[in-house]
Amino acid sequence: MFEENKRQRMSSMFGKSRSCSVVNLSTISDRGLNECNIAVLGCRGSGKSALTVKFLTKRFISEYDPNLEDTYTSEEIVDQQLVLLKVMDTADQDGPVNCERYLNWANAFIVVYSIENRRSFEACRLYLDIVSIHTKGVQQEYPVILLGNKLDMERYRQVSKSDGLSLASKYGCLFYEVSACLDFDSVQRVFHKAAREVKRETVQPLFISEEKAVVSLSSATTLPANYKELPSVAQAKVITVKSSRAQSKRRAPTLTLLKGFKIF
Repeated sequence: MFEENKRQRMSSMFGKSRSCSVVNLSTISDRGLNECNIAVLGCRGSGKSALTVKFLTKRFISEYDPNLEDTYTSEEIVDQQLVLLKVMDTADQDGPVNCERYLNWANAFIVVYSIENRRSFEACRLYLDIVSIHTKGVQQEYPVILLGNKLDMERYRQVSKSDGLSLASKYGCLFYEVSACLDFDSVQRVFHKAAREVKRETVQPLFISEEKAVVSLSSATTLPANYKELPSVAQAKVITVKSSRAQSKRRAPTLTLLKGFKIF
């Protein structure tokens, strides 16, 4: 009952959304869409929920329940492909406590601070440290975006753009500044960038190595009498195996050894 009431409060807060769903995850996943899990991190007052709502509904709402945390979904077109974005709007009341709930779930992180609140910027260091430790030694990269929010409060700025760039450079993450209350396009661009980076990190090149090619041929039970040894990968050319005249004068299918290629 509590969960149902919480979802109803968020639904009424969002109003009419653009393909936003909080309940029908399984049926959407069954359609075989590319998925991207994004955790939005930051201290209270940085504007995490405002950014999430802006991205999902194109609307700006200034007041939220600071104790409310949930995950929402949106079907997005990124690079002309349909992607299922799942966004977790986190609610850390006393800093990143019990952060395993989103560290083990997300494959991209957006760490948010307010440009007119120096304390929120300093809190980002702790979040970036935690994410950095979590992803250290992991083969797959986890994209991280440091995001300065409330660009509309420029006259009250306490965190310079150079400060944000410096911190992002230190942790090797991307950096943007936006305003949740002004520009939808810039907010959407950040979330789409996170999805794009996830896709880029998960696409791995596929290589046909010389060793594998030789092993596969040598392991065959029977080799043609006029079998020719494959050249090195650097000198790979088309090799034609001709059948005997008693069998046929037709040319057998050609074998092309590729140096390497990618699957997208």
